[in-house]
Order: sequence, then C-alpha cells, then structure tokens
Amino acid sequence: MYRIKEAFYTLQGEGAQAGRAAVFCRFSKCNLWNGREADRAQAICNFCDTDFVGTDGQNGGRFATAEALAAHLRALWPGDMQAPGVRPYVVCTGGEPLLQLDEALIAALHQQGFDVGVETNGTLPAPAGIDWLCVSPKADAPVVITQCDELKLVYPQPLAMPERFQDIKACHYFLSPMASARPPLVGADAVKQANTRDATAYCLAHPQWRLTLQMHKIIGID
Repeated sequence: MYRIKEAFYTLQGEGAQAGRAAVFCRFSKCNLWNGREADRAQAICNFCDTDFVGTDGQNGGRFATAEALAAHLRALWPGDMQAPGVRPYVVCTGGEPLLQLDEALIAALHQQGFDVGVETNGTLPAPAGIDWLCVSPKADAPVVITQCDELKLVYPQPLAMPERFQDIKACHYFLSPMASARPPLVGADAVKQANTRDATAYCLAHPQWRLTLQMHKIIGID
C-alpha cells in the first residue's frame, strides 16, 4: 500500500533540475517530524514548510499496487510520453519518500516512461534504479547515503553546516536559503533575506557550493 498526500504536474523549482517539467508525487509521513504543529519544536526537522500528513491532497490517495500508482501518475503527464526531445520526469518527495518508495514502484514508473527522481533526507538507504537522487540532510540526523547526483542543503542549519558533508560524493552541491516554517512567522521575509545573503556569502567563499532559490515560490506555482 502506497500512501500519497498529493500529486501534481509542475516545474521543478530548485536545484540542478530547476525548470524541468515534472509530475510531483508527495508521499505521506516522515521519519524526522510527524507533521503535527504541536510537535514541531521537538522534531529533528522543525523548519519544514510542507503538509505531508494524510492522503487528502490534490490527486492524493492510497494505492494498493505499484502499477496502480504509476498509472495514476502517468495520467497527470500531458500528452505523449514518447514525444521527440521529451524525457518525462517524476519526482518522488515527501515527507520522506524512502519510507515507501521501493524497487517495484521504480520499475512500474520506468515502464510508464518516466525518469525517476527522488528528494530524500538521506537517513534511509535508497532502492536501486533511481535516475536522479537528491539528498537534503536535516539537523543532526545521521545520513547513510554517501553518493548522490545532488546534495541540496537548507542553509543555515547549526547542526547541519556544509562542512559536515564533505565526504558525500555528488555531482552538484547546492545551498538553499532557509525560509520560515509553516505557518509563516512574523518577520519571515527579513529572515529569508538574511539567510539568502548568508548563503550567497558562503557560496562565494566556497565555490564548490552553488546557490539555489525556490523558483516555484518566486513565480507563484506549486
């Protein structure tokens, strides 16, 4: 059984795949926060701005088989999956997708014609067959994935500064300025601006890292 909070067609908003059309599949549940505001302060990841609780979001639901979920996501892709020059892309995110994503679902998504991308906190092993793996460490949670396509670090995190992850091999290293948690806090814009300045300064001083901004929020899409 796969539990999906929501699924929708949009543009990838940040990182190395920014601007690429994709179907986003948001899995329910996370191992670093239960999603309840009352428990946020005690959570390992207490700055999350995403609702991943339940299966009641847009195109969300429970799917008994990998094939059923893959077909559901295929229906969200517009037009021909085999169009020239097009590589349909699905992003498995959360919550924490690796609590549910398995090789059977990856195979079913490939069968439908998708490249499979995953955005994970890196605390769980990744199944085989993923086409693009983005690891985004959170706080002091132990990271077990040591090689990925993209390391994307929300910045700043006092317990997860970039120096801690020098041993992770990645093709791309990104800093994403931290925004306010959900719901928005008073002074959130000023905090985001300060974090953006700090992330910019870090990238200038450490050019292995590149700045990435949440384009989807800037242009006002999901």
